[in-house]
Amino acid sequence: MATNQELTDKLALDLGLEIVNRRPTAREVFKWLDIDLLPHSSTDTLLGEIYEWDTRNWRTTGENLIGEIFTRSELPALKLALEAVPKVFANVPDFEFTKEDIIDIGFSIPSLFGIGFKGDISNAKELSVKINGVTKARITNIDSPGIEIMRRLSEFSQDHSRAYRRKIKRNYIAKALFYAESVEISLKKEAGVDIEVGFTVENVAVKPQVDTETKKEIKLSYEGRMAPFAATLVMGKDFDF
Repeated sequence: MATNQELTDKLALDLGLEIVNRRPTAREVFKWLDIDLLPHSSTDTLLGEIYEWDTRNWRTTGENLIGEIFTRSELPALKLALEAVPKVFANVPDFEFTKEDIIDIGFSIPSLFGIGFKGDISNAKELSVKINGVTKARITNIDSPGIEIMRRLSEFSQDHSRAYRRKIKRNYIAKALFYAESVEISLKKEAGVDIEVGFTVENVAVKPQVDTETKKEIKLSYEGRMAPFAATLVMGKDFDF
C-alpha cells in the first residue's frame, strides 16, 4: 500500500506540479482522478445513483439504476448487495479543500458531514477542510452485484430501448463512490467577524480541538455508516456491459 507521501508525489508528477510541505488540494485530486464532488449525500446514497448535468452542476434524479432495470421483487436483494460492496483503500492521498475551493463550490461542502459555513468566508484569515483516510466502493464486471447489473442493463437497453434512452443513456451513473474516514475543519478569523461553521452530527464523533472567538479546529469522524463525498460518474451509454 502506497504511503500518503508516495501518492502525493505521484499526483504531483502526473499533473506537473510541485507540492512541498502541504497537502494536495481538492481541485488537484479531483482533476487527477477525474471524480466529482456529489451535489448532496447521505448514508443511503448508493452505487448506481443516477445524476444529470444541468450545464453547470450535477443534480441527482433521485433514482437508482437498479430501480429502472430490475423488477420490484428483485430490488431488496440488489439493494442489500450494493450496500455490502466493500470499501477499500482508494489510493488517494489525504487532501484538503482550501478557502478558494470552498468559495468555488458555493460556500458549502454538503456531502462531507453536512458541513456548511455562515457568513462571508472570503473574510476568513484561514480556512480549510482536510480529508483523511479516503476509501471507495465500486461496481465492476467481475464481481457481484456488478455482473448482474451489467447483464441486465444490456438486456434492458435492447428490450426497453425507449426507457433506456429517456432515463439512462444520456444521464450519468455513479460507478464508484468515495468516502472519508474523518475530516478536520480549521477556521481562523479576526475578532468580531461573523463567520461560523456548522455540520450534521448524526453518526459522527465530534472532537473540538480549539474553540475560541478567533480560531476553531474541529475533527469529525464517522461512528456508523458512512456517507460518500464524491463519485466516478459515467454516462449511461458508456457504462460497460
